Amino acid sequence: MAATIEGQDRVLAAAQQIVKSLNTSTNVDTDDMLMILSTFDNRLSKLSNFMTSSSSSTPNSAKAAAAAAGGDDSFVDPRFEAAEQLILHWNSPPNADPDSTFDYLAAVDEIIQMTDDLNLQPENDLVMDRAEAALQHAMAHLEDEFRHILIGNTVPFDAGRLHESSFIRRCSISSSAVEIPDFETGTLSEDQEDVSSGRYNHVKGKSLGGDEFSLDLVYPDAIIDLREIANRMIRSGYEKECCQVYSSVRREVLDECLAILGIEKLSIEEVHRIEWQSLDEKMKKWIYAVKVLVRILLSAEKSLCEQIFVGSELIKEVCFMETAKGCVMQLLNFGEAVAIGRRSSEKLFRILDMYDALADVLSDIDLLFNDESGEMVCSEAKGVLDGLGEAAIGTFVEFENAVQREASKKPTQGGEIHPLTRYVMNYVKLLVDYSDTLNGLLEKVESECEPDSSRIDNGDNVEFENVPPLARRLMLLIKSLEANLEGKSRMYEDSGMQYIFLMNNVHYIVQKVKDSELQKLLGDQWVRKRRGQIRQHATGYLRASWSKVLSCLKDEGLGGSSSNASKTVLKERFKNFNLCFEEIYRIQTGWKVPDAQLREELRISISEKVLPAYRSFLGRFGGHLESGRNAGKYIKYTLEDLEGYLLDLFEGTPLVLHHMKRKGT
Repeated sequence: MAATIEGQDRVLAAAQQIVKSLNTSTNVDTDDMLMILSTFDNRLSKLSNFMTSSSSSTPNSAKAAAAAAGGDDSFVDPRFEAAEQLILHWNSPPNADPDSTFDYLAAVDEIIQMTDDLNLQPENDLVMDRAEAALQHAMAHLEDEFRHILIGNTVPFDAGRLHESSFIRRCSISSSAVEIPDFETGTLSEDQEDVSSGRYNHVKGKSLGGDEFSLDLVYPDAIIDLREIANRMIRSGYEKECCQVYSSVRREVLDECLAILGIEKLSIEEVHRIEWQSLDEKMKKWIYAVKVLVRILLSAEKSLCEQIFVGSELIKEVCFMETAKGCVMQLLNFGEAVAIGRRSSEKLFRILDMYDALADVLSDIDLLFNDESGEMVCSEAKGVLDGLGEAAIGTFVEFENAVQREASKKPTQGGEIHPLTRYVMNYVKLLVDYSDTLNGLLEKVESECEPDSSRIDNGDNVEFENVPPLARRLMLLIKSLEANLEGKSRMYEDSGMQYIFLMNNVHYIVQKVKDSELQKLLGDQWVRKRRGQIRQHATGYLRASWSKVLSCLKDEGLGGSSSNASKTVLKERFKNFNLCFEEIYRIQTGWKVPDAQLREELRISISEKVLPAYRSFLGRFGGHLESGRNAGKYIKYTLEDLEGYLLDLFEGTPLVLHHMKRKGT
C-alpha cells in the first residue's frame, strides 16, 4: 500500500511539473491529474520533454484562452495543448523512427477530435482558431510527407521483366516483319513471297486482373504510411490537397512508363507528318502499350488507389481518374490521328492491329472508368475504336481501287509472275488473319449499302448471299486483278508468251489460295475454276507456239504417198522444222515458268505433241534423204536430241542451238 502511495506521489510530482510548464493552475487534485496523465499512455515522456523545452515560447495560457472565450473558469484540455505544441514545433528528421511518427499522427488525431468537439461549442472561438491553425500546419506537413513517401517508395518500372512475361509475349508485335510495298510509291518490283504483317497477338476473353502478371507500383510497407496520412487529410477536409499530390506524382510515373514503352506525346499534325516507316514503328509500339497500360499499369493503379484511400469511394474514383486520364487520352489521341490520316494500302494491317488491340481492352476500360467521371474516357475510347474501324474499311477500299487502277506498262521479263500479282496475293493472304474483324466491319458497311453482286458473276457460280462479306470482297478483288493481268498480257507481242504470262500468274494465285486459309474462304469450286483456266492458257500456248512447227510434219503437200514424196519438198519441210524449232528454243529458253511442277507439266505437254509427230514424220520420210548428200543439213536432230532440248525451255536463260555436223555426212 505504501509502495502504491509512493508511486502515485511520483506521478503527481511529474504531472505538477507538466502543469507548471503549461502555466496552468496547480489547483488540480490527485485523481484529476492521474486521469490527465493516463490519456497520454506511452507518449508521456516525449510530450512532457517537448513541452518543458518549449514552454517559454507559448504565448497564451489556458486561463487566458478561456478568458478570451468569455469565461474565466473555462478549461483548455491539456491534451490539446500538448498536441498543438507537438504539431507546431515538429521537425521530422530523415528516417524518423516509427514511435515518433506515431506520436505526431496521434497529435493530429487529437486536434481533429478537438475541432469536431468545438464545432459543437461555438462559444470557444479562440480555441477553435488555435485548433484550425494547428490543423492547417499539420496538413501542410502531412502533404509534404505524403509526397515524399509516394515518390521515394515508387517501384521502378521493370520493362525487362515485362518483356519476359508470357502475358506480354501474347500481345507483342513481331520485330521481323517484312513490309508490303506501297502501290503509290511505285515499289512494285520487290519479291514479297513471305510478307508478314507482324500480326498483333491479342488474348481474347481476358477480363481485368485475370492475367498472371502482377505489378507493384509502390513498396507495400509504404502503403500503410500513405493510408494513415491520407486518412487524416481526408478527415480534416484536406482531401483535395491529398488528391492533387497523389495524382500529380502518379501521373508523372505513368508518363515515364509510357516513355519507356516508346510512346511520345505527339499532336495530330505531328503524327500526319511522320514518314511511313517511322509511323509503322510507332503504331507497333502503340499496340503493345495499349495492352500494357490498361491490363497492367492501370489495373495496378486502381488497386493502389483502393489500398491507400480505404473507406472513401469518391476519393478513390477522383484520384484514379485524375491520375489515369492523361495517359489514356495520350494513347487515344494517337489512335485518332491514325484513324483520320491519309489512307494508303500499306497501313491496313497495322490499323487492324490497332483496332483489335483497342477492342480487346475496351471492356477493361469500362471497368476501370466505371463511374460518372469516367464516362468521357470510355466514350472517347469507343469513338477512336469506331474511327479505326472506318479507317480500316476505307483503307481496304483504297487497296481495291489501287489494284484496279495499277497501270504499269513495263512487261515482266520472260512472262514471269507480275509484281502486282505477288503484291495482291500476299496482301490477301494476310487479310485472312483478320477475317473476324473484317467481316464484322464489312457487315456494318453492307447493312447500309449492299454490294453489287453482279460484279462477281464471272462464271464462278457462287451463291453470293451465302458467302461471308470478306470472301465476297476478295472474290471481287481477285477478279479485278485477273482483269488487270489480262490487259497486261497484251503488252507481249508474242501470243505464246501472253499465255505463259497468264498461266504463270493464275497458277501463282491458285497456289497462294491453296497454301493458306483462303481456300476455306473462297471455296473448292473457285479453285477448280482457276485450275481450268491454267489448262486453257497452257493449251493456248501450245497452239500459238507449236502449230507452225507441227505443220512442217504433216503429209499434206508432199506430192503423193510416202514412197514417192518429193525430195525437194521433204528437204524444205525438214529445213523449216529445224528453223522453227531453233527459233522457239532460242526464244523460249529465255521464258520463265517459276513453278517446277508447272514447268515440267508444260514440257510434257509439248513432248506429247511434238515428239510423236517428229518420230512419225522421220520414220516415214527420213529414208528419202539419209542416203543423199548433205543429209545432216536437213535431218539435224534425232528424237533424243529434241527430247533433251525441250528440257531447256522456260528456265529464264536464253540459249542458242549450236548443231554439230553428224558423222558420215
